[in-house]
Amino acid sequence: MIEIEIIADSPKDFIEQIHDVTGGLITNSWNETLLTVNNDVAIGTIRFIAFDWGVNVLDFELKVHKEITFRLKAHEEFNPIRFVYPSEGFLTHRFGTQNQEHKIDQFQSLIFTNKTDGYNCISFPEGEKINVNVIQIVRKQFLKKRTTNVSTLSKKLYEVFVDTDHEHKFANYGTLNLRMADVIAAMKKAKGKGMLRILKIEAKVYEILSMHIQQHDMLLKGVPLPTSLIKSELKIVRKLAKGIVKKPSKDYTLEQLSNDSGLTQAKLQDGFKFLYNRTVTEYIRHIRLEYARDLLKNSDLNISQVVYSIGFSSRSYFSKIFKEKYDITPNEFKKKLTIVTTEIEQKEIA
Repeated sequence: MIEIEIIADSPKDFIEQIHDVTGGLITNSWNETLLTVNNDVAIGTIRFIAFDWGVNVLDFELKVHKEITFRLKAHEEFNPIRFVYPSEGFLTHRFGTQNQEHKIDQFQSLIFTNKTDGYNCISFPEGEKINVNVIQIVRKQFLKKRTTNVSTLSKKLYEVFVDTDHEHKFANYGTLNLRMADVIAAMKKAKGKGMLRILKIEAKVYEILSMHIQQHDMLLKGVPLPTSLIKSELKIVRKLAKGIVKKPSKDYTLEQLSNDSGLTQAKLQDGFKFLYNRTVTEYIRHIRLEYARDLLKNSDLNISQVVYSIGFSSRSYFSKIFKEKYDITPNEFKKKLTIVTTEIEQKEIA
């Protein structure tokens, strides 16, 4: 086992102190720091991005060749609340004063912090490919943000946020949340360069943070998983949903999806409602409309060609549901894009 002690008085020290043990190459671009490792310790990357108001994100995409334990000391200046989520693999957590480890399975969330000078131990298992997202919030800085309203949080989480003197430890081991994995995947695919890309990522970070908080509130209220499905069946539903995203124009039917997945039609409906707040049909229509909007924006296809490309046969029906969803017709949307493009081109010529 490899133990890495992190005694940081700033978030960026985290990467440097990992690098001291694992080796590898550190590169920097804008607010983004990337540690790339390919040796007998591990293979993969650790990405760090800092935002304003004490918020930063760490993404681990690694396969460790030996078990790695991070011993995180709660420094007087840098002792954040950490929101952790493995979308692949698993990890364990324990407070330094305890022997009992808590396993955080794939798609399960973890929120924790500690008293000043206390230790948290996070372990990545040997030989396991992991994809772990960590959002860190430095409370003193975050509470200065004008739009931060922690009074809306549950009583327990509120107490954690306002504990800026770090007098209490806290851990919340969440339940299954498959939606968060999709948001994290979208964050990693953020396009653009420099500040534009960082702003897109930051928006997704706050979306992930809100999901952690909602998850915590649901757990306190005792909101259960759908009783008709077990964890493995929900994973099947998520796999089906990702397949629909990849091939939105395919002619899907509830019967065919049921046969392909081995789940009953009732279980499919319960799974889609739980994960995406939509019935199967509503989800397919939502994905097709999102895809259509992207085609109108990023391709030279006309509206009739877009309708055909997403699996619809009626242009009038497409226009109707597009207007219902985006409050603008496809024609109006296309015209607006043309006007904006023309204005940009004229500015570039000038």
